[in-house]
Amino acid sequence: MKLEILNPHTMKIITAARRVDSIRAISKRIGLSYGWTYNWVLELEKAGVFAKSSKKVFLNEKNRFYRRVLGFIKSAFREDVGFHYSVLGLFGIKYCFTGIDSVFVWTDSGYNISRYRGYYPIFIKVKKSDRASYEFYIKKLGLTGKIFYRPSFLQDFAVSFHKGTPVDPLEETIRFMQKYIYNFQPALEMIQEMYGKELGARYKEA
Repeated sequence: MKLEILNPHTMKIITAARRVDSIRAISKRIGLSYGWTYNWVLELEKAGVFAKSSKKVFLNEKNRFYRRVLGFIKSAFREDVGFHYSVLGLFGIKYCFTGIDSVFVWTDSGYNISRYRGYYPIFIKVKKSDRASYEFYIKKLGLTGKIFYRPSFLQDFAVSFHKGTPVDPLEETIRFMQKYIYNFQPALEMIQEMYGKELGARYKEA
């Protein structure tokens, strides 16, 4: 086994891989070209992580190398808030940030309430048809603990993107803040200034 097999690409592949998968699907989820994904899956196959058959790849969850790398990922990132926000993109599901987290995203992380390191719920919407996949990854990566997701499983929902992050549309987020105005009046003023909205929010001292 080559030392080079331990790299960011193989880490992402191991994180993103499903029990039965395809190289093309993995490539799409991790944002790496098909050619490079194929190359690293081949190296992982040599290490016993995958078995290939036609266009499918089968994950060997009992493989020693796989279990050790996955164990490292869990121990290194289980208490990392940033990892919890970014890893959802590797799941291959339709999701977006909502509620408190939609405010957090639209204010460029400038407004965050009711959370601290020992208790950090992350509010997301997940398409109902992707629930099984979502739950597979939560169990696989051990993403339960002080930092955890609060998912709402919906038939479908609108998604906007702010700086590449899937989030509730801005107008929907504004309505959420207006509904809970006493918690989000400072954030409404930030939204006014950032996006040229006239919301009548006056929080700062003149």
